[in-house]
Amino acid sequence: MKSFSATLIVLISLLTFTGCTGKKSAKDTEMAAADSVMVPDTGFTGIKQGMSGRYLVNEITYKNGVRNGLMKTFYESGKLRQTFWFVNGIRQDSAKWYYEEGQVYRSTPYKNDTIDGVQKQYYRTGKLKARLTFINGLRAPKLEEFKSDGKLVTGYPDLKINITDDYKSKGLYRISLSLTDKSTEVKYYRGDFSKGVFDTANYVKIKVVDGIGTLNLKKSKTAGPDSVGVIASILTGFGNRYLVYKNIDLPYKDLK
Repeated sequence: MKSFSATLIVLISLLTFTGCTGKKSAKDTEMAAADSVMVPDTGFTGIKQGMSGRYLVNEITYKNGVRNGLMKTFYESGKLRQTFWFVNGIRQDSAKWYYEEGQVYRSTPYKNDTIDGVQKQYYRTGKLKARLTFINGLRAPKLEEFKSDGKLVTGYPDLKINITDDYKSKGLYRISLSLTDKSTEVKYYRGDFSKGVFDTANYVKIKVVDGIGTLNLKKSKTAGPDSVGVIASILTGFGNRYLVYKNIDLPYKDLK
């Protein structure tokens, strides 16, 4: 009888210990889970000023440590230079650049940190100077520039094509590119406008010497394209890029 009682006491003690251990493990698991929960950022809220020596460089609006609201940059004179609008750290709405005298020089639309829409440039008088269209960060071909009297700028140079056909003797078909006004402020690319935009990531840059670009197409053992597209990116007097596209038919079907 005493042996049975002793055995019973040992069993109860073991069960009690096991039960306590189980409860303690559950509690520890809950605490560990609570520790792994992400706590929202409770960083700085307000306006911070950036200085370079004694000069004010910028003022940035923060909410919980993230850019939210207006950001300003300044000239050394202290005059406003640029304004950007941030939503949760991402540029949205219109960014503006200012002449030091205070007039708007350029207004650029942003969507989700990317230029998207019509960028406008202005004279100090407030009159429109230029309009450029961007689609998801990339330039569309259309460009409108205006003289100070409001008249539309015309008479941009055109792309001139010159062919040297040495296909039969050397297996070479050379395309020379130049501008009708002989300007050297130009870059040439092989490719086509992709989805209506100018995307240099999809183009092959053509070597330019003194404003003349040379594209050498060589005879190959496989079929080539029926034509080749070329784009001239011309720097205008206003500092913008005027885009000219030409599609050139190829007389041979194995040029690459």
